[in-house]
Amino acid sequence: MILSKKRLFGWLVFVVCALLVPFVAMQFTDEVNWDLTDFILMGIVLLGIGITYELIAGKSKKTTYRMAFIIGLLGAFLLFWVNGAVGLIGSENQDANLLYGVVFVVGLVGALISRFKAKGMSITLLVASIVQMMVPITALIIWPPSEISWAPSVIGVFLLSGFFALLFYLSSMLFKRSSIHEMNLN
Repeated sequence: MILSKKRLFGWLVFVVCALLVPFVAMQFTDEVNWDLTDFILMGIVLLGIGITYELIAGKSKKTTYRMAFIIGLLGAFLLFWVNGAVGLIGSENQDANLLYGVVFVVGLVGALISRFKAKGMSITLLVASIVQMMVPITALIIWPPSEISWAPSVIGVFLLSGFFALLFYLSSMLFKRSSIHEMNLN
């Protein structure tokens, strides 16, 4: 499926509107302080998500596959955004937050190996949810609270990681449902 000009234009409008939110906020508060690099990076990420969705999920007519893909992309985007903006463990400057990069590697490698097929994506997102929860466990062993800030708290970090793991798990279960539905049709 080739991305139509109309769909691409729609994603471009969405990205511009989304980037207007922090731009307008910067006019009224010092709490939002983006530079040109932030706008470019977020624009590329949002447009990349849109194009990825159109090229991969757009191939499937199945609602469960599309929903699974949307939830997985949403989880990855939110993890990227929150971890990059403020960090999950302490601040964005804590080295422990780099461990969350493994979640992205698992997702990308698993998606490519499975060629975005529902059954393989189900396994990939299940593994991503497990890895998501292994990150704070690993970080706690390597960087105990006595060595680095675990703001908001150790429990808070686990709850935040659990939120992302839950999104990946939900995506996994929807992909599984989609793969079972595919098998029943064959």
